[in-house]
Amino acid sequence: MLRRSMHRTVANTAGVFLVAVSLSAAAGEPMPASLGRKIFFDPTLSASGQMSCASCHDPVHAHAPSNALPVQFGGPDLDVAGSRSVPSLRYLNNSPFSLDSEGTPNGGFDRDGRAQSLLEQAERPLLAANEMANGDAATFVAKLSAAAYADEFKRVFGDDVFDDVEGAFFRARFAIEAYEQSEPALHPFDSKYDFFLTGKVTLSNAELRGLALFNRPDKGNCQACHSSARGTDGAPPLFTDYTYDNLGLPRNAEIPANEDPAYFDLGLCGPLRTDLEARRDLCGAFKVPTLRNVATRQVFFHNGAFKSLLDALRFYVRRDTNPEQFYPLDADGVVDKFDDLPAELHRNVNTEEVPYERHPGQAPRLDDAEIDDVVAFLGTLTDGYDPVADTADPARSIAPTDMPPTN
Repeated sequence: MLRRSMHRTVANTAGVFLVAVSLSAAAGEPMPASLGRKIFFDPTLSASGQMSCASCHDPVHAHAPSNALPVQFGGPDLDVAGSRSVPSLRYLNNSPFSLDSEGTPNGGFDRDGRAQSLLEQAERPLLAANEMANGDAATFVAKLSAAAYADEFKRVFGDDVFDDVEGAFFRARFAIEAYEQSEPALHPFDSKYDFFLTGKVTLSNAELRGLALFNRPDKGNCQACHSSARGTDGAPPLFTDYTYDNLGLPRNAEIPANEDPAYFDLGLCGPLRTDLEARRDLCGAFKVPTLRNVATRQVFFHNGAFKSLLDALRFYVRRDTNPEQFYPLDADGVVDKFDDLPAELHRNVNTEEVPYERHPGQAPRLDDAEIDDVVAFLGTLTDGYDPVADTADPARSIAPTDMPPTN
């Protein structure tokens, strides 16, 4: 059997680990990615025994939630609510969070970019009280050491791997990262639009009109953050630039945390992220998501404020022309615009770019028919396109190896 050894040095907050990984060319031999896949689908690693990574990132639903709840519930009894809607894991970038020379944020993982890598990002769901709720690394590693594939974990990372709790926890997250980076179903690029870019199919008239409106800087102006063009290297578009924006969303009363009128989710400057608290100009900004598979989502934006793509688009173009359609009235009967932000932070909301630069009495940048065309175009971004049936289903992008393991 042909074997070779790979060493990878990775820095994290606990120090620098040297990971020795045995790689094998023999079919069926365990490897970091195959172990990561088993961890990803394993509910026994949670406090409830019923929740895995795949519970919130269901492959059949483009690695996003399978329900229309604005936030998901976890914990030992699956009754502890999160505070943000869960994003899809498909088409994640691999660049850490950074601030450019002008202090503009970009990249990172999570909606506020606080994780610098997929390895770092994996820690929170494994430990957080509202997710798998292990609380600490020792609790998680104890469960992992009793898993059906614990011996495989030892074969890859060493017989004594579970003797070092922090080392084993790091290696488990390393395995998850390896799975997420290598799994084809997480970046299939097999939508109708991908077929169109390679000249294999044509778009319908409505889809073509929607694409034009999507790109026009005087209409949808969506391409300003969600480029539809190939990269300079010819790579297919990701439909996000991984920047951050403040859209001034309406407050969502369905989120339990919002029952406290003093609570505000300010994205980049808190409460989950704390290192940018002093950057008050960034308060309320969240990472721009990919629009791939957006037509399959059941809730939209970081707070799940809207439950249909049509309503989300209406908000984009009517927020400033018809704010009464989206925000409550205050005691004086005045529209309480941007009610999910403290009043002193309303100035941070994007009101300068098209289509947000409009005012009451002006026409929205897109009318109803044009919105329908953009919705039609966005439907071409769904993975798993079948050119014969002219339908798409993200589940078609999933190989049998990306379904829950049987052991």
